[in-house]
Amino acid sequence: MCCGETEAAAAAARGPPPHVALLSSPGMGHVAPLAELARRLHDAHGFTVTVLTYASSDSAAQRAFLASLPPAVGAASLPAVPLGDLPAGAAIETLLSVEAQRSVPALTAVLSGLKSTTNLVAFVADLFGADTLRAARDAGVPGYLFFPSNLLMLSLMLHLPRLDAEDAAEFRDLPGPVRLPGCVPVPGADILQPLQDRASDAYRWMVHHGERYRDAAGILVNTFDAVEPGAAAVLRQPEPWRPPVYPIGPVTRQATDGAAADATGCIDWLDAQPERSVLFVSFGSGGALSTAQTRELARGLELSGHRFLWVVRSPSDGGANPGESYYDGSRSKDDPRRFLPPGFAERTKALGHVVPSWAPQTRVLAHRATKAMLTHCGWNSVLESLAAGVPMIAWPLYAEQRENAVMLCEETKVALRPEVGGSDGCLILAGDIAEVVKEMMDGEKGEAARAKVAELKAAAASGLEPGGASYETLAKVVSDWKAASGSS
Repeated sequence: MCCGETEAAAAAARGPPPHVALLSSPGMGHVAPLAELARRLHDAHGFTVTVLTYASSDSAAQRAFLASLPPAVGAASLPAVPLGDLPAGAAIETLLSVEAQRSVPALTAVLSGLKSTTNLVAFVADLFGADTLRAARDAGVPGYLFFPSNLLMLSLMLHLPRLDAEDAAEFRDLPGPVRLPGCVPVPGADILQPLQDRASDAYRWMVHHGERYRDAAGILVNTFDAVEPGAAAVLRQPEPWRPPVYPIGPVTRQATDGAAADATGCIDWLDAQPERSVLFVSFGSGGALSTAQTRELARGLELSGHRFLWVVRSPSDGGANPGESYYDGSRSKDDPRRFLPPGFAERTKALGHVVPSWAPQTRVLAHRATKAMLTHCGWNSVLESLAAGVPMIAWPLYAEQRENAVMLCEETKVALRPEVGGSDGCLILAGDIAEVVKEMMDGEKGEAARAKVAELKAAAASGLEPGGASYETLAKVVSDWKAASGSS
């Protein structure tokens, strides 16, 4: 028997590779880390994977991104479900939750089909998919959750049903900070945005998810121990009232992803800048400022006198949700540069570069010229910044970003936060922006943040290597999946 025949016989004896189905909530901020987890399961552990998405999130950009994954990682979209009966202006949390709940019958059929055609060993849904665990149970496979945020946010969700029952006050009205085991204390006003109105549907849905999380066989979390060591020490310990918690991060896109094309000119511009001289300013795919705040930021960057690369989006005024483009992360319809102060581009052309709507963020953060990032504190961006060793100026906008900012500034010590002023108490003024930029780029606090983030960069890299904490944690989960299914 020749070598090729021997290998084929051995493969046949081993049987089909283990398969896992991953379900992402709508929005590239959810799809990207889950797809990267799929890549890791394939590359490091030999899995085949199906990444499932919802019809509502379908877009050319998402399809292209999923098509770029290895051939062993397939993708499929669940059929559309009716959402037209929901109130106009329903919160994003409500839309995501209802869509997941109404998709359970179709998902059950998909999982049953995968079980008959692949060696399906597990199903994993992300944070808004707790109700879809019913589909895994009905299909006869273990159901897990992938939590794309941090342990602080997960701890809040796990304790939320108790907090809801014990105190009827709004979080913003609490006399002291919210204290969760092992976590940094968080002022009530900085708690997750959907929880700031107990009468809202969004609040009730978040409490519901906190209750349903207990149905999971385990919760994979996109973080690593060194970022929040107190919370990691607590949540790594088994408790009878909650599933096991597995920190497996950072799960982020690589700096080489999409390296072939950069129509924005960002990388060419950075190539011409001195080493560690540029502040990267980006509020993510869904973040937008008001017109007034956009102009204050422009003036602040100009006043600072430092080099900057700014991904500017069209403003969102009139009380609109700053994450209104959450589902598809689509680019601004108008050229957002027209909202900048008159003459701004000409006056700052020697130091600044402004691009509309999007930039290759992981490549920018990994570039030798990038020294710091001004960020909305979305967790994907935070992890990408930490993995690149780039400290942050925290400018949270919505969702859990204010919590993240508290943790990054008060516990992790890798970020600075500007003062909030203005006549309405919610505008960050140009002078305060310039001050925090100067401190980050030249000051002692900025230097301390850079030293700390360098430690975390090393911890993140070593944790993902064989023998590292995150690698071995995921390996333990994989081993459990294989053992439960009888896979080798």
